[in-house]
Amino acid sequence: MSDAVLINQAMLAELAAQAAAAPRLRKNLNFHAANETPCHRLLNALQPGTYVQPHCHLDSSKEESIIALSGRLGCLIFDSNGKVLSTCVLAPGSDVVGINIPPGVFHSLVALSADSVFFESKQGPYVPIAVAEKSTWAPAEGEAGCADYLEFMLGHFN
Repeated sequence: MSDAVLINQAMLAELAAQAAAAPRLRKNLNFHAANETPCHRLLNALQPGTYVQPHCHLDSSKEESIIALSGRLGCLIFDSNGKVLSTCVLAPGSDVVGINIPPGVFHSLVALSADSVFFESKQGPYVPIAVAEKSTWAPAEGEAGCADYLEFMLGHFN
């Protein structure tokens, strides 16, 4: 198959295992060659207990598309003050398998089951999330209150 890369169940399982062993309980696998690449395509594995601080992408070109490949993910959409506007469950084979998030929309994902993996695509180049793109109403990763805020987010999916 020359340089073609198959995205198969073995790849998803290996990435999920790497996420389970990682301190942050998540792991990504990039298909794009470099951070400067104009289109970023990657797999992202999340395990229950990982905390993704709600954030947005202010650059008008940073639309984000997410497609669930394994497990179950909860997606939360917030207003700029932290009010949850909507939620959805992303799962392969379900009614909702993915979401496209416009620039400027605060969002987060939670792992609702072990070994949750999704495909993500957005425009490059990679730029770390700026202070203005991070929620001020939710704790930053590693801060006190992360576990409580994660429980708050998970509570939207009970």
